[in-house]
Amino acid sequence: MGMLYIVPTPVGNLEDITLRAIRILKEADFVLAEDTRTSGKLLKHLDIQVPMYSHHKFNEHKTVGGLVERIKMCGKHVALISDAGTPAISDPGFLLVREAVKEGVEVQCLPGATAFVPALVSSALPSDKFVFEGFLPQKKGRRTRLEFLKQEQRTMIFYESPYRVLKTFTQFAEVFGPERKAAAVREISKIHEECVRGTLAELVEHFTKCEPRGEFVLLVAGAGNEENECGCDEE
Repeated sequence: MGMLYIVPTPVGNLEDITLRAIRILKEADFVLAEDTRTSGKLLKHLDIQVPMYSHHKFNEHKTVGGLVERIKMCGKHVALISDAGTPAISDPGFLLVREAVKEGVEVQCLPGATAFVPALVSSALPSDKFVFEGFLPQKKGRRTRLEFLKQEQRTMIFYESPYRVLKTFTQFAEVFGPERKAAAVREISKIHEECVRGTLAELVEHFTKCEPRGEFVLLVAGAGNEENECGCDEE
């Protein structure tokens, strides 16, 4: 029987890929990529020449059954990658993993790059307990979700488009209060990596003056946890 490998790829610096990930990609019968053009550049950089097919949010519902069948019946070893980071974390992958497990196909997820972990650590917010929210709803249900999170005590982590960063921090300040501690980390592992820390009011002021650019991870301290600066349990 074949194998499905979930392979994290760099979120910025191409050196952030693991030696094991490179080996798995070289040995795979074929690679499933979110965007073959983007992933093609990575594979070319790594001198990896294997067949590559598209697997993205617009076709995954239609193709997942056939892919699992090929892995199971034809004994194929398949590597799933996304444009950046770990597949299935705010990227396609969950449906394929679920169907593979359902059909008895072995799935191995390699450890590796994901944007929210370095963002959390560099934010200086408590990191002993946290909740990953990913992308908020763009319209319907957005405010309801924020109200639900108002009393969340763990550090909250969000992904956001640069075009909505200011709007999102403004909404955070309205719901969580302007004095809640927060951070914005952009362009992780890239040349222009930056972490901006402060209260929500200060971050609104900052991004009002400085246009947000790049890929962002937004972090907000949990309710009542702003004083636990070390991120450790209190004695």
